[in-house]
Amino acid sequence: MAGLRPVPFTPPRTSAPAHALGGGLVMGAALGVGTELGPVAADALGVSGFPARLLPAVLVSAVAVPLVVLAVHRRGGSLRGLGFGGAGENLRGLLTGAEVVVASAALVLGAGTAAGMLRWSRPDLWTLAGYVVANGVVALLLEALPEETTLRGYTWTALRGRFGGLGAALGTTAVFLVVPGFSTVVGAVTARLVGREAGAVGAAPGGQDPVGYLILLTVFGLMLVAARSAVRRAPLSVCVGAHLAFLTVNRVVYEGRGRGAGWYADRLSPAAELLVLAYLLVAMAVFLVRRRVVRRRERELERGQGVPAGRRVPLRSR
Repeated sequence: MAGLRPVPFTPPRTSAPAHALGGGLVMGAALGVGTELGPVAADALGVSGFPARLLPAVLVSAVAVPLVVLAVHRRGGSLRGLGFGGAGENLRGLLTGAEVVVASAALVLGAGTAAGMLRWSRPDLWTLAGYVVANGVVALLLEALPEETTLRGYTWTALRGRFGGLGAALGTTAVFLVVPGFSTVVGAVTARLVGREAGAVGAAPGGQDPVGYLILLTVFGLMLVAARSAVRRAPLSVCVGAHLAFLTVNRVVYEGRGRGAGWYADRLSPAAELLVLAYLLVAMAVFLVRRRVVRRRERELERGQGVPAGRRVPLRSR
């Protein structure tokens, strides 16, 4: 049906870098505002626990996603043109992304356990299930959905038409690195405006080592770009699923004791931290292989239908 075809978002070629950076700034601003105003709203409403954690997440998505929708519609585009699809396509994409990341993590973390780098606690399955669901809802709204919509959606699409696939991948990842630092600036300003104590401003949030954090963010961003190009339909949903799975795995494995996740791993070696980078690289490789398989099948289908090479239409999801 013609009405269901993706309508691409196509900014002028000369302003593509500005649009791309704008996607990152929108995400950084939403993150800074939402994480500071969320606790204020929770106090005003007298809520705690899960609802208090959910409020900042809702605010971040409520700021970031509508701004992207507005910008895309002003250029005659649609969310499908950014990489979303129908409900069924989005669900399949989300499950595909999550499946690849979880399988890659299981392979690498299992190898790390066999090598004596990790020791696991006894799992409390009911507590673990509850944590995964609650954390999944918050992480989806706070990070996975808004970041993928603004970055691998808006930013990537703005750069793709001007710089091609490789340029869009590198540019999107570079903008991704700007987001945490910019969010700390916006968060500090917002905190002062509402009478809260401002947090530290820096390239990495929460006092984390900026070098290690930015290295992790770079590899993570490149993995998500690989996920973006791994399928034809609803590729942005694959990014959302991969993003959500990464956050869930890391928070259970490395932070599960402090978060009360019901399962966690003790690190027996400093090298255990590197397992995160390793499983991200494995997931990236799987997505890239999947991309090659999809492209080969498309070429075979085009040859079978007798489509001349010069008349083949490139897919927007590539």
